[in-house]
Amino acid sequence: MNGLADRFRLSLDPSPPALGGDDFVVDPAHVPAPAAVLIALTDSPQPGMILTVRREHMRTHAGQVAFPGGRIDPGETAIAAALREANEELGLVSADVAIIGELEPYRTITGFDVIPVLGVIPPDPALEPHEHEVADCFEAPLDFVLDPGNHHRRTALFQGRDRHYYEINWNGRKIWGATAAMIVNLSLRLEWS
Repeated sequence: MNGLADRFRLSLDPSPPALGGDDFVVDPAHVPAPAAVLIALTDSPQPGMILTVRREHMRTHAGQVAFPGGRIDPGETAIAAALREANEELGLVSADVAIIGELEPYRTITGFDVIPVLGVIPPDPALEPHEHEVADCFEAPLDFVLDPGNHHRRTALFQGRDRHYYEINWNGRKIWGATAAMIVNLSLRLEWS
């Protein structure tokens, strides 16, 4: 299962600056919590990206489209955390994930430094969303979500300030905020070979 992984190459040159943090003030007294997400790409003729829909009762990012992921436990690497969370949230078997690499950390407005971990999984994965955390999961076409023409810059009032964010709309699904920004970062960072 290296067809898709072989088609992608993370640039070894200095990477483009990561998005996020461009319009919110970081409190120097607040230490962001380390977190990791798995950007799982399906190794199929028409590759896709696996995304989840968080349950409405979640403390942060309730009801939003997101990558499987969460906090990095003490002593745990970002890759181990991303694989653990993907297993807990979707039943994705860690041994089925071919890791390509890590992307630049993304700081969220909710106080997390998120390390996106890029991996390739077999096509048509049998996923089982965690009943208490994940309302749904879906696969969006990779060529669609990485296309800059589908990355729309938006502005919204949040905590008394205008905040800027990205939004990607696919098949009635609104991918926005940190998840969309990580996709935009990935599209800037990846090179098709």
